[in-house]
Amino acid sequence: MAHTETHTSAGTAPAAAAEVVRLTDVSVNYDGTPALEGVNLTVQRNDFLGIIGPNGGGKSTLLKAMLGLVPATRGAVQLWGEPPQRSASRVGYVPQHSFFDREFPIAAWDVVLMGRLSRPHLLHRYTADDRQRAVRALDAVGIAQLKNRPIGEMSGGQQQRVFIARALVRDPELLLLDEPLANVDTTTQDDIYRLLAELRTRMTIVMVSHNLSAISTYVDKVACLNVRLYYHGSREIPPEDVEAAYGCPIELLAHGMPHRVLRRHD
Repeated sequence: MAHTETHTSAGTAPAAAAEVVRLTDVSVNYDGTPALEGVNLTVQRNDFLGIIGPNGGGKSTLLKAMLGLVPATRGAVQLWGEPPQRSASRVGYVPQHSFFDREFPIAAWDVVLMGRLSRPHLLHRYTADDRQRAVRALDAVGIAQLKNRPIGEMSGGQQQRVFIARALVRDPELLLLDEPLANVDTTTQDDIYRLLAELRTRMTIVMVSHNLSAISTYVDKVACLNVRLYYHGSREIPPEDVEAAYGCPIELLAHGMPHRVLRRHD
């Protein structure tokens, strides 16, 4: 039988002030079908948590639950000890798919500024502070020189940097990323992973990814999710947990090393 117990980190609990995310026995159903079941998770300040798991395992739902975009059928979600809706201004989010019309003549600069629209301004007019933050965000992702280029003319990697900058322009304390590097070349992936490793010195990051080797290289904690969550508060995931989540045998799991191999299976 697959091992399905939800794990939490062991040891002495850090001070409550360092706790950013807490999910307690959280379940989410879509039309009666469970997307998350009995999830317990605590994320501390400046954690860089990577979440892996099979397609349809609830990874996007987990991030949306943290954002308060999907209601929990059971359990509680808290950010900084409050419901997520009260902490929206402290969170940046890069969704799995950012849909836009490639023919629409909007520059990278304007896309990033849209990240400030959640802040109340008369007639949505941007302030000097908004513009300064946009410049800093573009500079942080290394494309300040492309701020006037139409986003439809950018490469996939450049576009993804724009979307990350749009999240960073809010100066978030918590950054949630849903498959941020899908369809991005390997060199650009490495650059952005290094950027995220730098950003985590001033914010907490939770990232969903299918890239097991990159996850094991850059993040400092890994969770495995397939409706149920397998998490030990470290980069270590026992083979039986990964096998239970993916539903297939494990031949090799090199903890903390950029090399993970799944044995061939039907």
